[in-house]
Amino acid sequence: MNLNTLTYLAICIFAALLAGKIVKQIKLPNVTGYLIIGILIGPCCLGLLPRQVVDSFDIISEMALGFIAFSIGGEFKLDYLKKIGKAPIIIAIFESFLAVLFVDVALIATGHSVPFSLCLGAIAAATAPAATLMVVRQYKADGPVTKTLLPVVAIDDATALMAFGISVAVAKALTSNGDSNLLSALLDPVYEIGGAFLFGGLLGIGLAFLTKFFHSRSNRLAGAIAFVFVCEGVCDMTGFSALLACMVMSAVFVNLSNEYDKVFEQVDRLTPPLFMLFFLLSGADLDIYIIPTVGFVGVIYVIFRVIGKIVGSSIGSALSHTQPTVRKWLGFTLIPQAGVAIGLSSIAMQVVPAYGEQIRAVILCGTVIYELTGPVITKLALTRAGEIH
Repeated sequence: MNLNTLTYLAICIFAALLAGKIVKQIKLPNVTGYLIIGILIGPCCLGLLPRQVVDSFDIISEMALGFIAFSIGGEFKLDYLKKIGKAPIIIAIFESFLAVLFVDVALIATGHSVPFSLCLGAIAAATAPAATLMVVRQYKADGPVTKTLLPVVAIDDATALMAFGISVAVAKALTSNGDSNLLSALLDPVYEIGGAFLFGGLLGIGLAFLTKFFHSRSNRLAGAIAFVFVCEGVCDMTGFSALLACMVMSAVFVNLSNEYDKVFEQVDRLTPPLFMLFFLLSGADLDIYIIPTVGFVGVIYVIFRVIGKIVGSSIGSALSHTQPTVRKWLGFTLIPQAGVAIGLSSIAMQVVPAYGEQIRAVILCGTVIYELTGPVITKLALTRAGEIH
């Protein structure tokens, strides 16, 4: 029976509410329940949500990711950044590039071609902020690990784009003599990151001005929604990183406006149903049958990316003289991987078509595993760090 859009949305919300209640009884994060129920009612299992319906809800995922990035960007208050110093930047660089290095070395050592290893390993840097933020919010986690985690996850997006650009450029140089392609691979991340910073900064100034012009909470909420939407829409048309632009917009806004807390309070009341739908639909979109098809390459990627994240964050934390709990547990909170990684795998299919299909299969497999296990491991790590009570 074909149902209409609103009915499908209602089914999704009811299913998410039920899943959240069930997983709470076994002390798992809500986001894990949303993902699992999404898989169960999605095209791969029961089929209550047909594939065409899941695909038609892409706009929900875009909106949710925009607000997730907007929330994370709000952590970048200058007085807070002065307090924690350069630690998040140092940690993000080490955990990103060591994840890439570990996967690269492991793949090359097991006999895979250098260009293929570089392209797949480059995607290992990306971390999904959505699941992490949901766990932090659900359990009201607070402490040194949590305060370091959110800025690291935000910076991680930029480091992932840079790592991917460099790795793809080297892979192209090894497989082709086209200088123009090599130059394009190097400049694309610069354009994507630079454009996002510039455009997001301008929007942040605009949003700060709007809060001075409009005083009612409803108008300010409407303005914030409009700015998130225009940020994502223009980035989609121009090729800027929408996640980075939304983070920068929010970061500029919180440092220019004295009313930012009231705006965030309103936004936080609006977004829970949206985040529910986002994770349920993310679960419905996962193809669990792809896991057995990726073989030894998938095992290497899944394991060595995690090792690289943990080792890299520990080294970065030691070099930036953070607290012992940060060095010990931060790496375990950086496991989730989803949207950015899938996007980079799609780009890999275009720029290195010889390896594109295999890279995408491995990344999709990794996404299934990381998204199901990552939130649980994040909760356990924050609990062991004493930041979830």
